[in-house]
Amino acid sequence: MTPGPGVVSGAVPGEGPGAPAPELLARARLLVAPGLSASLVRELERITGRGAEPLVDGVTAGGRLLTADGPLLSVGAVLPDALRTDRLLWFHSVNAGTDPLLAAGPWPAGALLTRTVGRMGERIAQYVLGWVLAECQAVPEYVAQHSRAEWRRLPTELVAGQTALVYGTGRIGGAVAGLLRSCGVRTVGVGRAARTGAAPAGFDRVIGAGFDRVVGAEAGLGVEAGAGLGVEAGAEAGAEAEELAGARWVVAALPLTGATEGFFGAGRFAAMRGATFVNVGRGATVDPVALEGALRGGGLRRAVLDVLPEEPAAPGDPVWRLPRTVITSHSAGITADEDVAQDFAACWKAVAAGRRPELTVDTGRGY
Repeated sequence: MTPGPGVVSGAVPGEGPGAPAPELLARARLLVAPGLSASLVRELERITGRGAEPLVDGVTAGGRLLTADGPLLSVGAVLPDALRTDRLLWFHSVNAGTDPLLAAGPWPAGALLTRTVGRMGERIAQYVLGWVLAECQAVPEYVAQHSRAEWRRLPTELVAGQTALVYGTGRIGGAVAGLLRSCGVRTVGVGRAARTGAAPAGFDRVIGAGFDRVVGAEAGLGVEAGAGLGVEAGAEAGAEAEELAGARWVVAALPLTGATEGFFGAGRFAAMRGATFVNVGRGATVDPVALEGALRGGGLRRAVLDVLPEEPAAPGDPVWRLPRTVITSHSAGITADEDVAQDFAACWKAVAAGRRPELTVDTGRGY
């Protein structure tokens, strides 16, 4: 496949464009979202060696319309319609999830999209471990007892030797698995396909990558959209259902794509046998009706939801009335300025050298 104008060779087939040509990058205008902090903007200016132009409604603060000549480089959370042009060389998202960017309209042909991960994996891993330990030490039950001024000893359990099934075997899923594994939890990853050979760092088994074991997601376990994470040759038949039945915790760290929307449906929840479900990925990967049915039917022990299909949830949203459920405000992996600066700098170094950055988003797959 021949790279588009202004794109150097280095594109990976099926994974979007390669890096912008260094000569175009050298004269690209740096456009920044108005919500970025002054300190972060100064750091972006230092990295790129040029002044930044705050962008509001398609017009820079200096009044220069985007119809002016020159290639464009932009950093922010949202890509304005005015930037959805073939003049856009590169957009760096300050967030890890890029599904809102891609859902807002067609992505400009040939434009590079990179994202910010930073220490998000570490933060989300600590969030998950915190809930795992709290549950094993009966913290929610003791809080309830305290509110009733009730003194009663409750049974607790050890995390070591129990199984966590982690959906999503990339950086974030791998960080979650690695921290749980350090506490003696057996970690099983579920990815797009089963892997052969040694499990990646963090897992005991992988029905995908980064765990003790990685298995491939089985289309027959739920919503047909789950087939988008389908099992390739060599996958262990029935491995996902087997692991769901034995899991103490099921952690969802999936991106939102056409393949993962409604991925956790009645079939997967029915396969669980008393697991706690923790969602730190995207709210729309879960069928809310199926989740409620599993909670009320007793198949799920508890749900911890950091993300919801609609955010923020209105006071009258039924999600607030789900039994044995805790909702947090999409706060498990908040992105800090240093994360944005660090990841943008790494991407800039790669692009300036004509390489495709590791944090490049495959705009076809959506992650």
